[in-house]
Parts: sequence; structure tokens; C-alpha cells
Amino acid sequence: MTRESWAARERAWGDHEPEPMPFTVGPWRFELRGDELADLTFDGTPVVRSVRAVARDRDWATVPASVESVGERDDGLDLKFALRGLGADIAAAIVVRADDARFAVRLVATSRVEFLSNRFGLIVLHPPVVAGADLTIATASGGIRNTAFPVEVAPHQPAMDIRSLAWTHDGVVTTATFAGDVFEMEDQRNWTDASFKTYSTPLARPFPVAIPAGAVIEQSVEFESTRVEQRRVTDAATGADRIIEFDETDHRVPTLTLGASTVPDAAFSANGLPAGVAGLLVELDTRSPSWRAALDRAAVEAGGLPLDVRITADDPASVHEAVVVAAASGAVSRIGVFGGRGHVTEPELWDALTDAARTSLPEAELIGGARSHFTELNRQHHELPADLQGITFAMTPQMHATERAQLVESVAMQATVVRDAVRIADGRPLHVGPITLRSRFNAVATSGGGARLATAAALAEGYGAEVVEGATDPRQASVALEAWTVASFAAICAGAVAGAGAGTATDTGNSTGLVASVDYFESVGPRGIRDAAGPFPVARAIEEIASIAGTRLLTPRGATPDGIWIVGGARPDGSWRVLVASLADRTVALRIPHGGRERHLIVAPFEVAVLDSQG
Repeated sequence: MTRESWAARERAWGDHEPEPMPFTVGPWRFELRGDELADLTFDGTPVVRSVRAVARDRDWATVPASVESVGERDDGLDLKFALRGLGADIAAAIVVRADDARFAVRLVATSRVEFLSNRFGLIVLHPPVVAGADLTIATASGGIRNTAFPVEVAPHQPAMDIRSLAWTHDGVVTTATFAGDVFEMEDQRNWTDASFKTYSTPLARPFPVAIPAGAVIEQSVEFESTRVEQRRVTDAATGADRIIEFDETDHRVPTLTLGASTVPDAAFSANGLPAGVAGLLVELDTRSPSWRAALDRAAVEAGGLPLDVRITADDPASVHEAVVVAAASGAVSRIGVFGGRGHVTEPELWDALTDAARTSLPEAELIGGARSHFTELNRQHHELPADLQGITFAMTPQMHATERAQLVESVAMQATVVRDAVRIADGRPLHVGPITLRSRFNAVATSGGGARLATAAALAEGYGAEVVEGATDPRQASVALEAWTVASFAAICAGAVAGAGAGTATDTGNSTGLVASVDYFESVGPRGIRDAAGPFPVARAIEEIASIAGTRLLTPRGATPDGIWIVGGARPDGSWRVLVASLADRTVALRIPHGGRERHLIVAPFEVAVLDSQG
């Protein structure tokens, strides 16, 4: 990353991250981004996406890291940093040493206080481009196992009991050898992270673990790489315009909904939803006394548009009651139910929903799946009721990290999880969302801290994400979120087509077997598309996406330039509209021939451009 691109990201996202420090030692290159060793390459080929030390508290929250000093050397660096917060106070040092063939990372950390931790130590993130590559695992118990990095998102650990891993990518053979603990791997694409993560301390061991004051933790990972074939030549950026052609698919562009605002009553105003938005999604947690007030306010906010009601409950009686109340509140087009503890649709809750809806909401679509992440859908879809009419799951790009790179890299992973979710849906409509920048609740808390609920029947304090610490990201109001949201929608559409097989679905007009709807953010407030002062930049993204909803889906044929995401729709009269979003660091020139005309387009970083054949 250049200084100019870093500065452009600072402006676009409206936040601050340390300026990356590039390091080169022989054939090795990486960037130090705060406490992270990022984008390690050997002879120009990616080896790993990241190496860093991470501490998680008993609810899997990440302890903040602060860099204290960086010592640069000809053969590496010496990094000192602290991990403080969430009950932790850890002094840590990472030593990097490299030569022509090896890149070694050693962690030494001392806990100054006793700390309850679910994980502490080195993690290694493998880039998603290695999916499908052969993988050899040397186990800590002395065995050898030959497998591969998974192509489909793996619901469970693809590698366990790791002493070393060996793989080949882009003509480079790499062996990573771990020491200091037993390591295993998970597929972080489940959470739309762009990585396979190798981490220490197997999850099969009990957690949390009390790390005593004065405890010293030492771990290391050493990479040994050798080039055995020439690098593949990639499509490098040139001064020539890139030609983008489209396939007109047999599918419809998904409808778009917004989440109901969860702000306190004093900060709420119902100004109407943007044109083309199909309705409002409201989450009703029946364990909180505020759920009736939340439903009433959502009905007013929807202004006559349909409600998509998502019920969270611990018992069937609460489900019955919520369905009856929802039916009396206004137009309900869709309704689903999830368990409060496991976050998925449980059979007895589903039976209660279907029984109540048979009388109270006979026309509503009944859906289920996971209210949390694709992770839970991927792991438990075989246990879901067989008669679900539609499938749903939620997404957030910041389950494990909050850096800007995490946001941008998650977009391509959204396409991957939607591809696999279409397979799981097996012909049923898929409803993606809520999609939020931060998690609406902690789905993996072990101390009960993940489900803080509003305690009053009224909405004076708000409800849902409003009362969850860390659920609000100030980047909601950023310029970059406009491009990110269009890119996210384009990725979801691309993943849907990939999952169904391009051009193979029957055009029923309702996206059966594909993505039927996508839900983003909230309508009003710090997690919404506007606040009392007016609309955020992302409001335009919502309006543009809504403008093509229901039209015949246009997707780019072949690969687009890095960071460029494109989606469009063809109208019944043959006219078309295309949205182009750039998350790239450079200006990109495009030529778009379609419908007998060719358009030239210059797209700047973090810009959304619109082409309309009627314009």
C-alpha cells in the first residue's frame, strides 16, 4: 500500500489507522500495520495474509493492542506492544528474523494480571486464493495427513492437531512449522473473513482458561518457501480501458429492505423509506419487555409497506403470542423464528410459528435459518425443520477484526457464503440479512454477556443493537460505505448466480432458488442510512440498489478489475441500468458495451457510478 492510497482510505472511511510500514528482507516482503504482519509474500507470491498475536476474553471479544516500539533491522524487526482491556494487561514482543529461505516469527508475552481467556497466542491467516490447493498436515502426535484447503466453506475445522502445514501456491512451496502449543485451523469465510485461520489451543479443550499473573507465553511459526515454478502472469493495470460485458441472467435482482431503527424514541423520526425499498425488517426479542413497542413503531415507520418480522424466543408460548400481535400490527409479508440461545430455528419454535401463522398470517412466507452468521446455518442446516419455506442468515464483516482491510476483503467472501447458502437452500428463496457493519449481538458469548436486552417496555433507551456495546461503527456515516454497500450487493448477486449455476434457474419472477431479498443496516440512527441531521452517503447506495430491484439481473462476464464491483438490471422494455462501485486504490477506466451502445466510464476510488441506457 502506498502512502497516497493509505491517505485516500483515511479520507474515505473517516477514521484513522497507523500508516503501514513496508519491510523487505531478501525475497520476503510484508507490511507492518499496527501490531499485524500483513500480506507476507515470497518472491512476489502471497504466502499468508497475516500473522499477529491475539488475546480473546471469555466472550471472544478481542483485547485491544497498542504498539510501543518498532525496531527495524536488516534481517527483520523487533516489535513491542501491549494488550490491555477486557480484564487483560499483557506485555508482548514479536521478533521477526528472515533470510533467503526462512521467515521466522517468535512471540514472548507476559500477563501482568490474572486473565480469563478463551484464546491467547499467534494466529496465521491463509488467503482465500489457496482454496482447493493440496495441503499436507504433519500432526503434533507424529502423523501425516494429506488433504486440501476447502473450496466450499467448511463448517468445521479442516485441519487439526497441527505441527506443520505444507502447500503450494503460484509456483511456491511453503512449509509453516508451529511451536509452543497445539494448533488447528478454521474456515473464517463462515464469518465473511477473507482467510483460513490457524490458531493455537484446540477448541475441544475447556475454556475460558485462567492465565495467572506472571505467566509467560512463548510461541513461534516459521515459514520456509521455495519457488518451484514461474509466477503466473496476472492482468496488471494498464492505461487501456477495461472492457466489461454483461450476461443477462434468468434471475431477478433481489428486493431490498431496511432494518427497523433501534434508537431511543427521542432520536427516532419516521420520514418514510426510500423509493423502491420493499419493506422493513424488525427483530422482536420476546425475552425483552420492549418487543411490542418495537413492533408498533416499526409498523408506523413502514408507512404501509410490508413488515419482515423475525422473532427470537425461548419457548413456544412466546412465539404464539408474537405471531398474533404481529398479525394485528399491519401487513406482514414474511415471518421467521429463532432460538434465543442457539440462534437458529428450533423445531418446537417452528411448530409454534406454523401453528399460529396458519390462522393469524395465512399469506405470510414462513422462514428460518440463523439470525447470527452463515456459520450457524452452515453447521446446523441439516437439523433445521424440513418444511421451511425460505432460508435466511445474517452477515457482518467485523466478527474478528475491525480494520478497513477487513471490511473491503469481506465483500468477495459475501459472494462465497451466498454461493454456498444457495446450495443449502436447495431451491427455496434465500433472504440475506440483516447485514450490519458490526454485530447486533454477541452470538458466541460464554458468560451471558452477548444478549443484553432492553429492560423497559417502552423504547426510551432503544432496543436491540442500540443497547449492545460495540454494535455501532462510526464509519456508518463515511463516504466509503456507499461504495461498500453497492459492492456488497453486487457480490451477493454474483454469489447467487454462482450457487445456482448461471442461466439454469427457471424465471418464476420471485427469485426462487436464488436470493429473494437483501436487508441492510437500519432506517434511522447511527447504524442507519440517515440521522436527525440528514442522510448519510450510504443512503444513495440504498436508493440506487432499490432502483434495479425486481429487474432481470445483469452480471459482468468474466473477472472485473480488482476492487471493482458491478451489478445491473434489464427492464422489460429492453432498457438497462448498471451500478459500478470502486473499492480500488486507483482510478479505473471501463468500456461497457451493452444493448447496441458503448459507454466509457472513469471510476475514482470509493465512487459509485451509474449507467442508464435511458439517460
